[in-house]
Amino acid sequence: MEAVFSTSKRKLLLEIAWEVCNQVGGIYTVIRSKVPAMVEKWDDNYVALGPYFPQRSAAEFEPITDSDETEIGQTVRKMRQLGYRVEYGYWLVTGRPRVVLFDINSITVEQLNEIKTQLWLNYQLSTLNIEDLVNQTIAFGEMVRVFITLLADDHARRVDFVAHFHEWMASTGLPDLRRNNVKVATVFTTHATMLGRYLAQNEPGFYGKLPFFDWKREALHYGIDTQATIERLAAMQAHVFTTVSDVTARECEVFLGRNPDLVLPNGLNVTRFAAVHEFQNLHVRYKQKIHEFVMGHFFQSYSFDLEKTLYFFTSGRFEFSNKGYDLTLEALARLNYRMREAGMDMTVVMFMVTKQPYTSINPDVLHSRALLDEIQETCESIEKQVGERLFQAAASDPNGTSLPDLNNFVDEYWRLRLRRTVQSWKTKHLPPFVTHNLVQEDDMTRFIRQANLVNNEYDRVKIVYHPDFIASTNPLFGLDYSQFVRGCHLGVFPSYYEPWGYTPLECVVRGIPTVTSDQSGFGDFIMQIMRDYENRGIYVINRRTQSFDEAADQLADVLYRFVRMAQRDRIQQRNRVESIADVFDWSSLRSYYDTAHDLALKRKKP
Repeated sequence: MEAVFSTSKRKLLLEIAWEVCNQVGGIYTVIRSKVPAMVEKWDDNYVALGPYFPQRSAAEFEPITDSDETEIGQTVRKMRQLGYRVEYGYWLVTGRPRVVLFDINSITVEQLNEIKTQLWLNYQLSTLNIEDLVNQTIAFGEMVRVFITLLADDHARRVDFVAHFHEWMASTGLPDLRRNNVKVATVFTTHATMLGRYLAQNEPGFYGKLPFFDWKREALHYGIDTQATIERLAAMQAHVFTTVSDVTARECEVFLGRNPDLVLPNGLNVTRFAAVHEFQNLHVRYKQKIHEFVMGHFFQSYSFDLEKTLYFFTSGRFEFSNKGYDLTLEALARLNYRMREAGMDMTVVMFMVTKQPYTSINPDVLHSRALLDEIQETCESIEKQVGERLFQAAASDPNGTSLPDLNNFVDEYWRLRLRRTVQSWKTKHLPPFVTHNLVQEDDMTRFIRQANLVNNEYDRVKIVYHPDFIASTNPLFGLDYSQFVRGCHLGVFPSYYEPWGYTPLECVVRGIPTVTSDQSGFGDFIMQIMRDYENRGIYVINRRTQSFDEAADQLADVLYRFVRMAQRDRIQQRNRVESIADVFDWSSLRSYYDTAHDLALKRKKP
């Protein structure tokens, strides 16, 4: 019998995204957090490709300066000889993968026009009157195409190459790789369709109308014909087409002309957040920082019991109906009514955290916080003085039986200073519901006023609309976003349109219960893999078959039940939600990507 010798080749994976070393959106989180799991499998055969923006990449890119004779190193040299500016080095994130960054300014205006002409001749891709970002992505796509072509021409006999493209912004060169029969297996992942995002926020009843949209007509209507066509071409031409959730898969058939082969759910590098046995302590520590903000913001007008106060929050980009901010506010208005009717003494403070144009932080908000800090400093000075004098009095008391009058230990100066500071801090005005001076009124402020959630003293639900993302440099909180999340009690994200949804996942891995919806990829995934998700502290609002009014009622019910929980039950729920975090670690979810890469290699003709 003849011996059969295996001639399996080494495999090398290229992951291509606009967000490699370039933090502009959620895909940066996907790629960056996935790197350790990819390097664990692929080791040095994993290379990330992205655009080169010196300022953005400066902090996380380290060039390889010595001679590099790997396939990648040789191809980088070839490109430079051809006149392209290419940076080659390490991405300074956990896993330290090799990275190739392309300077899109290498492509001249004449070259760009020639590329556009070819795109029109080959694919009827119109590039008239496009925004500069699209020009940049076309230049990037061309450099990626040249790089992969050179790499495959020189090394495909010994190495099997897989190129995984994320989103239309990385993929303008993908159709030509297929057209020119370049020896590379291609995967394309759309994280959200261009048309879905536009239509969901502008077309009432979007999902019901989904099968009837004409993609071309809608793309022309919204002025995104070029982007939508690039996305569609990439989906049609890739060996394997994937998306991040079954929710988005429903759009792909209509807008991109192809059903995804596979769904690749998003994960996080959970070990980065794992504070074993510590997360309850962290919750208490960061909640204390939020207490300080709340005292500064509300207590100059009136006070409430912080021991009976819960902190809810929502966050994300400003898409008022897509992100479910409208539903959240409507449910909060109903919750406020129910809590008042029931005579509850609990208070809910809801933080609406998003990004909107503003001129400055509201000076009154800053001033109130500064005065509160001054009150605290004064109290600490009085505390020190009283402590020292009490100690002396107690030690010198001949009988040691009576507690002296502590008022006698405070100097007149400190008494007067404390009284004056407190008096100048107190006000008859209601606490503002927005922390910054917005450039203009928006849907959030209009809805808050309309629902009369304006922080009246008798309201059980208070609103803090913070139109800027939270960072440790923020003078109001002094926390970074992950610390702020840990200090809250519940994250609320009942999205109407959400291809995946990292925000509820970020709550789960930090041990914070969360609300999501069945129209978000994350919520849909949870319902598929887990029966008792509500018992684990993940609440899924039905937005697929319920009206807005019914969904608002369901959310108000969820929030009302959460407020009525005993503290012990809330602590147990935090334990349960934290215990399932490993399900979402990339080491568990990478296998979905492995399947896509194996399938692409099978489909590529030898």
